[in-house]
Amino acid sequence: MRRNKVETEQTIQNLIKIARHHFTTYGYEKASLENIVKEAGLTRGALYHHFSNKKGLFLAVFESIQEEVGDYVEAAAASSNDSWSQLINGCQAFLEGAIKSDNQRILLIEGPAVLGWNTFRQMDEKYSMNSLKEQLHSMKEQNIIKPISLEAMTHCLSGAMNEAVLWIANQYDQKQNIIEEAMVVIKHLLEGLRK
Repeated sequence: MRRNKVETEQTIQNLIKIARHHFTTYGYEKASLENIVKEAGLTRGALYHHFSNKKGLFLAVFESIQEEVGDYVEAAAASSNDSWSQLINGCQAFLEGAIKSDNQRILLIEGPAVLGWNTFRQMDEKYSMNSLKEQLHSMKEQNIIKPISLEAMTHCLSGAMNEAVLWIANQYDQKQNIIEEAMVVIKHLLEGLRK
């Protein structure tokens, strides 16, 4: 029985990996489920056994990228013991992770269009905003930041970073310089929260 669960999980992860390549390369509309299952060595029926439809498969791909970016942010934040540096490092890692070339199309373009705004926001909250909120909550308890609304801080900072990511993604030839410019502004915004 355990072997079947492992094989099932391997099949699901393989489908997500292959679908990610197809959605990134061809976009949601032009990605063919037939080509995805063929490359995976499966049938359409096997795909539908794990994912209800193409949109369900796309959601799994989107979530896997969100999770990767979240892990990248967490690792960057954990590289320091100082709460303020953790916040700065996490913000920068979010910008870097979201604009990676193999993430941009799915996270920034296809995600909102395919999944709809409500699902997109739920995923953003689950994988990004919750981590930001936890960090801000911890900093508030440590008396590092001002005693203002945690919800408002989280939403405003998240919105600023999401908008910065969209702006950076459109600067095709100079992304690293643009990330640095955005981080200067984000650091100034954050300074306004410091006690």
